[in-house]
Amino acid sequence: MSWLVTGLGNPGPDYSDNRHNLGFMVIDELCNRWGIPAGSLKGKFGSEVGQTDRTGQRIYMQKPMEYMNLSGMAVQRVSSFFRIDPRETLIVHDEIDLPFGRVKVKAGGGHGGHNGLRSISEAIGPAYLRVRCGVGKPAGGKERVVGHVLSPFNKVEKKELPFLIGTAADAVEAILDKGTTFAMNKYNTEPEPAS
Repeated sequence: MSWLVTGLGNPGPDYSDNRHNLGFMVIDELCNRWGIPAGSLKGKFGSEVGQTDRTGQRIYMQKPMEYMNLSGMAVQRVSSFFRIDPRETLIVHDEIDLPFGRVKVKAGGGHGGHNGLRSISEAIGPAYLRVRCGVGKPAGGKERVVGHVLSPFNKVEKKELPFLIGTAADAVEAILDKGTTFAMNKYNTEPEPAS
């Protein structure tokens, strides 16, 4: 069985520490965990792509190197070449509809206004899996969303960012190792309030 794990972001150093590039950060964390050397992802299909074998599965890792609103074309090229079904395609992305630090797993559904997901749904359909990484909503309404996701994390968030990246990577591994239902049950339950 083969999987495609795609982290969403925008290419280039100007965007590297933006909230919108959280998917790239999670791919870097997974590569580190799985012993894929930094910088070993190769440029092809309009992406950086690598692969590894893990627990009897072939895993393709992808960072689309086209801008967020064109991500779907890069995902479609890789999934088509390696013959990966959308249901074995896992997209890791920032999510303004979750508070900072929350991670949820979703199978199929709408794009929720996320330009990367909109592009992917147009290219391969909506059946793919998502690991949604909460970056919170900006104060001041919809007109501030673009500035929010294209800005770096603030000082408080930067301290917590390694935990968010780690949790998102854990969620990817849970899906690959134990299935989507297990991962949903584990990550989609609201945490108990501290007593």
